[in-house]
Amino acid sequence: MIVIKSEHELQLMREAGKVCAEIFKGLEDLIKPGISTKDIDDYVEMTCKKHGMKAAEKGYCGYPASVCTSVNDEVVHGIPDKKRKLKEGDIVSCDLVVDNKGYMADACRTYAVGKIDEEAARLMETAERAFFEGVKYAKAGHRLREISKAVQKTVEDEGFGVIRDFVGHGIGSEMHEDPQIPNYVCSGPNPRLQKGMTICIEPMITEGDWEVDILDDDWTAVTVDGGWAAHYENTVVITDSEPEIITL
Repeated sequence: MIVIKSEHELQLMREAGKVCAEIFKGLEDLIKPGISTKDIDDYVEMTCKKHGMKAAEKGYCGYPASVCTSVNDEVVHGIPDKKRKLKEGDIVSCDLVVDNKGYMADACRTYAVGKIDEEAARLMETAERAFFEGVKYAKAGHRLREISKAVQKTVEDEGFGVIRDFVGHGIGSEMHEDPQIPNYVCSGPNPRLQKGMTICIEPMITEGDWEVDILDDDWTAVTVDGGWAAHYENTVVITDSEPEIITL
């Protein structure tokens, strides 16, 4: 069931979205060669607490950290570790959910660690651009599949792969609500978007094949072929006019 949010609920989510944006701004300065992914986790948790909010990922289905930090060929759900030091040329995706009095905002950014090569930069740019191509259709009256089609075309026109195993989703008082929002065109529900819906559009793309494996930690998803991955996500409110992106 798709939940239409009240104005009060939307305001709580907007406040959570502002904290997401603040965290991402801070990570621009924090992420550099030599830091650990645990340093990123500590910063996310500290910033959430500073605003009287919670990092919703911590404890979710047993997840042990406040943010997912996925490096290079890790697609999603990488677990922060003080022994995992970032190196010059790495890329790292930081996926986080902020909970404000029971209402959530979810977003992800992929960061360059120092100077990266041209292909990695193109991968990151394409993931971000795919989001903005998809969000053009996040308007009342449009169908969900229009978002999926725009994301897939943007990614595949660049020769990159679109992850199938993980998709975007609705969000609100639950981290994952209906509808699911694939980054590729597939059969299944194709609802018409309505004012008050809140959704997460999140292109997850790879240099090569879209297939993934899950590591022995039961969380970290990596590409089967070792190609690098990038991930870009925002929480979006459907309005009567232009989409409202609350995590920028």
